[in-house]
Amino acid sequence: MMTTSTSCARGVWRTGWLLAALLALAACGGGEQKAAKPAAATPPAKADVTTLTRGNGPEPDTLDPQRARTDSAFNILRDVFEGLTAVGPDGGAVPAAASSWDVSKDGLEYTFHLRDGLKWSNGDRLVAGDFVAGMQRLVDPATASPYAQILEPVVNAAAITRGEKKPAELGISAPDERTVVIRLQNPAPYLLGLLAQPGAFPVHGPSLAANGAEFARPGKMVSNGAFVLEDWVVGSEVVTRRNRNYWNDAATQLERVHFFHHADAGTEFRQYRAGQLDVTYVVPPQQFAWIKQNLPGELRISPQLSVYYYGFNLARPPFKDRPDLRRALSLVIDRDKLASAVTGLGEAPAYGWVPRGVADYTPQHFDYASRPYAERVAEARELYRKAGYSPEKPLKVEIRYNTGEVHNRLAVAVAAMWKDALGVETTLYAEEFRALLQTIQARKETEVFRSSWVGDYNDAYSFLQLLQTGFGINLTGYSNPRYDALLAEATRQPDLARRRALLEEAERVMLGDTPVLPLYFYVNKHLVKPYVRGWQDNVMNVQYSKDLGLGPAT
Repeated sequence: MMTTSTSCARGVWRTGWLLAALLALAACGGGEQKAAKPAAATPPAKADVTTLTRGNGPEPDTLDPQRARTDSAFNILRDVFEGLTAVGPDGGAVPAAASSWDVSKDGLEYTFHLRDGLKWSNGDRLVAGDFVAGMQRLVDPATASPYAQILEPVVNAAAITRGEKKPAELGISAPDERTVVIRLQNPAPYLLGLLAQPGAFPVHGPSLAANGAEFARPGKMVSNGAFVLEDWVVGSEVVTRRNRNYWNDAATQLERVHFFHHADAGTEFRQYRAGQLDVTYVVPPQQFAWIKQNLPGELRISPQLSVYYYGFNLARPPFKDRPDLRRALSLVIDRDKLASAVTGLGEAPAYGWVPRGVADYTPQHFDYASRPYAERVAEARELYRKAGYSPEKPLKVEIRYNTGEVHNRLAVAVAAMWKDALGVETTLYAEEFRALLQTIQARKETEVFRSSWVGDYNDAYSFLQLLQTGFGINLTGYSNPRYDALLAEATRQPDLARRRALLEEAERVMLGDTPVLPLYFYVNKHLVKPYVRGWQDNVMNVQYSKDLGLGPAT
């Protein structure tokens, strides 16, 4: 899924020489800074033990499960809906609305058995056909879902998204009210994890028919998760309340959850320190050293399957059909320095696309990853010259990113590296996330843009499919027939070792074309109050509110 993380100022910055860029970096929070100790003390306990307050990053794009694409939306949707499977404590798939499933010997048919007594939040019976309807809606071109292609392995899914077949022909059926059968055209070992994602959630047909596009709004949404959407104050918070019709409501400890939205990590941190938040979405880099020293029991850091990257707009100059120019810019980015000096929260420098920790996969790297930096700069300068640029005729490029302290700092640092090594003149433009997303999708104004990706399931294909030709969230417009063919062959492979080899080769092909500039691999980083019970870190960075409770601080 696409993530949004949290400025000195909003608007346009233009870098000059290296010194000026580094001074701007320092002014925006880079380097060594001593954080002032807030006056307010962390409350030892919480008076209201029925309401959880969670920081949730910037505003969700939508709460329509088949149309949502951002991390903040997914966090809410996982609470108010439930799929056939869910993400378990270790990041793997566990039973959810389905109590069990059977898999055919050839791996091409999955039969899911629903739990007894499933209901929608309004009391209606939830039946297998509701899951079929949700996934048919996902692949229906009329829905315009950015995630339509994740069901690609399902029989007829690809043809439906292309408009060649009808959604009713999707290889998912309900032979009875408690059974869902999914037929695949090729093995998909990641299917169970995929079904835990919002795009595969069920749909309440009557409310969708009655309300159309408004069905995902407060007061109209009918859902099947542990919570129900109660309110959405745009620019502030989303409120959910306990769903008494949830099949496992007896295990739910909370009555309400408030998801607070902030573009700035510093604002979120101040609310946390003031006792207004129980959990943060991120940890502000400027205060990290202070937090580590003073709040060690509340700081949670763990590996995460996600990558922070810059994308090239391959639909227009100067980067269309210019892989060597893109490589030159990639060569001179010192990712080790970015991860240690600019972000500084334990992130790993990204010299490839698929992060470590992905199941049954060996991450690949740029071919220059182990070369000395001076050698890389020398090659980059030659490629830059051959592309027609020089100190007298420098490349002029714009980096667009959503407002946020870390994004500002990284953009200034990258622009400084480009300027110092190649003489590139970079304009930095910060805007709100929704505006940025619209600009990227239009592919008219952007040249280089900031984005990030969190694996939707623990498999390399979740990362590699993002850059497949025509994929709904392929923001760069990258297209390489060889890459596509390798992915297609990998999806048809019953042999897991052969499948892994094909995916690894595909990653190497893509890295050779440099459609993206991966900068670092994330780690999960949250502040969690001592009285929050049940929090479990995992590589998918998924924590369901239904699993959390509030009690006395220890």
